[in-house]
This record gives sequence, structure tokens and C-alpha cells, in this order.
Amino acid sequence: MTLLVVSPDYASHLLPLATLATAWRERGERVVVASGPATADLVARFGFERRDLRLGRGSNPGVTSAEQQQVDERDSLLGFFEATRRGAVPTLKYQAEERLTDLMWRPVEAARATRRVVDDVSPDEIVVDHLAFSARLGLTTAGIPYGDVVLGHPSALPVGSEVYGFPPAWPQAFHPRDDELEELRGLCERVSARFTDEWNRAARELRSDALPSRDAFAEHGPIVLYNYPEDLADDGRRAILPPHRFLGSMRRTEPVDTEVEDWLSASGSFVYVSFGSFLSVRGDVLRRVADALRALDVRAAIATGSTDAAELGELPADSLVRDYLPQVRLLGEAAAAVTHGGNNSVTEALGSGVPLVVLPFSTDQFAGAAAVERSGFGVALDPNAASADDLARAIGQVLGLDAETRAGLDAMAARQAARPGPERAFAALRA
Repeated sequence: MTLLVVSPDYASHLLPLATLATAWRERGERVVVASGPATADLVARFGFERRDLRLGRGSNPGVTSAEQQQVDERDSLLGFFEATRRGAVPTLKYQAEERLTDLMWRPVEAARATRRVVDDVSPDEIVVDHLAFSARLGLTTAGIPYGDVVLGHPSALPVGSEVYGFPPAWPQAFHPRDDELEELRGLCERVSARFTDEWNRAARELRSDALPSRDAFAEHGPIVLYNYPEDLADDGRRAILPPHRFLGSMRRTEPVDTEVEDWLSASGSFVYVSFGSFLSVRGDVLRRVADALRALDVRAAIATGSTDAAELGELPADSLVRDYLPQVRLLGEAAAAVTHGGNNSVTEALGSGVPLVVLPFSTDQFAGAAAVERSGFGVALDPNAASADDLARAIGQVLGLDAETRAGLDAMAARQAARPGPERAFAALRA
């Protein structure tokens, strides 16, 4: 039996997808990953076969900066970073305006390349990152079934009256004006219409009798696999979700890091901090988080990413600060975490029973932060407005969860440990 994994060339996307595939590897089955060159080393570390497949203009091997991208992608990222400094709505507007070229990059070419990989590999089962729109278009128009993996808040696949790119929920710390929201929703609707036109044009070129889509952002495979804890799912959306499974999280096994192990062996609880691959560029916010941690009697493990550690100021000698840290290993013992609200960070933390301070910047991070806040498993703040004192209070709050909330978080983590995400995905595809 052979599993084919199709992923954009981003480590943050491939890591959970490759971890999902370990359920097949551990049963002695063949796994082939189709992605771009930036993640080739990551595929090799998992021990999988690889096929080259370019699905977008950008890439990210793990820790990166705009300067490492091609010119168009570099300019897009620089514009995005600047938008995050202006606030939530300006960021979402910028992302909406960039979306057509970003998500439907050479759609017919990429769709046909995906089909060629399928012909070459002859897989029995296929899983595809939901954001690999061109790849999914190629499979859909060829009548090839696949598992559609949503790496993000479930609203990354809009249902009902939702519009892609428009948050269905906001954390309490954000107060966008009604006119801002109306303008943002109108923009997202126009982008969805243009994106759907492009999807339908490409679909007709790939298959002349292809049925037109009414909303390409809402298209999905026969089974949707949400990389998300079911405990955080919005009950109001459940009834209108497509056929699906909630996977919980993809908590991967990481290579032993002796420096980290030595640091963990020292006494004292700690807070883990990471803003992911791209948003770690916001060194100004990381500095405020560092200032907040200095005011608390707790150690800090900070993944600085593309920010120079010197920007954080002088930290206590018992701090662990590097550009990249083994996140899952540290979350296994952290008392709390501070995050931008990316899917990997949120799901891996909650899967370890770690409460969160979420500082969302973009996309579905706002809806995800609102869900964490609603569950009681964390606090959400505006990264552009929260002071070091605000952050210190929030970190103190999650470090001191009440007994009932603490028990609920631990129970959720125990359920995920008893039936990990990869096993849930394996069962869903076999069913």
C-alpha cells in the first residue's frame, strides 16, 4: 500500500502532514511526499520518498526571512509584515488582495504536474493540504479521491454564509469598527468571486465538462481532516460541516537536542515563546513578551526565528534562546506558551495540556484565538496594543488556571494522547 502526501513547500505545512503519514510508515507501508525543494531535507528526515512538485511561488524550510524569497514573494512578504504593524483589519485586507496570485499560482500547470505525480507513484491513498488549491483542482477534475487536510482553524474551509478571509469570530481584545468589517467582507467577497472564476477557468481547461464551482474556497475533498481539537469546535458550525474527522494535533517526535535536554533537567517551570516561521520578524512584540517574562518568577524558552536575539534585551542567564527550538519537546514540559496562534503552535500546545497566551496577527489566527479564549484554555491579546504589563498579567493568568479548567485541559490532552492524530487520520482514510 502506498500513501501520497501533497504539500506546499513550507515546513509549517509539511511537518503536520508528514507526522500524519507516520501512521502508514509504522505499519510498514510506503509513503511518498510531493512538495518543493525547500522541504526536501525535512522529507528525508522522516525517511519518506520524495517527488518534486512546485505548488506556489514561495517556500520556507523552517526559519526564513523575506530576503530568502524570490522577488515577487519577497515584496509580498515585506508588505504583509508592514500590514501587521497597522493592525488586524489592514493585515486581513492586504492578505485578501494578495490571495489570487498566492493561492492559484499557475493552476493548470500545477494541476497537471500533480496528476503526473499520481501516475508515477500509483498511490492507494492520498492526503492533500487544503491550501494546495491547484493540486486539489487537478485531483478533483480527474476524479481522484483524497483526504483533504485543513491545517488551521476549521473556518479555513468556509461553510454556510462564511466568506474566506473574513474572521467568523474575534477575541475580546479586538474591536474592529462596523464600517471596517463591512469593507473587509466586501473585499473578501470580491476576491472569492475572482478566485472562483479562475478556478472554473482552469477546471474547464483541465476537463471540458467540469461542473462550475459557486465558491472555490468552499470546495473540498470527499473526507475533510481537521488538524484541530474537537473540544474547541464551534457547536454552531458542526451541523453544516462536510464529511469530516477532527484529528486533534500532530505531535511529532523530534531528534534529541542535548542542549535542550540539559536545560530541561534544571529545576523551575518555564514559558515557551514562539511566533512561528514568518511572524517571528515582529521583534518588537517578542521584546515586550521578553520584558513581561523578566517580571515573572519563571524561566523562558524563546524561539526567536528571524529576529536577532539581541533585540530582546538582556535575559536571565537561565533562559533558553535560539532561532529554532524543538517545539513539541519543550511543550511537553512547559507550564504555558505564548504564540501568534498558528495551527501547529495551538494544537501542539493544547495536545500537551499547555495553556496559551495568543497574540494573533493574521488569517485564521483571530478565529483560533477566539476559540482558545472561549474554551478558557488561554488568553488572547492584540499584539500591537498589549504592553509588557498586559502580557505579564495574561501569562500569570494562564499559569494559574482554576482547577476545573485545568482538569478540562488535561482531559483533552489525555484523549489526544490515547488516540493520536495520525491514527485518527489512518482510520478515517481506511474507512
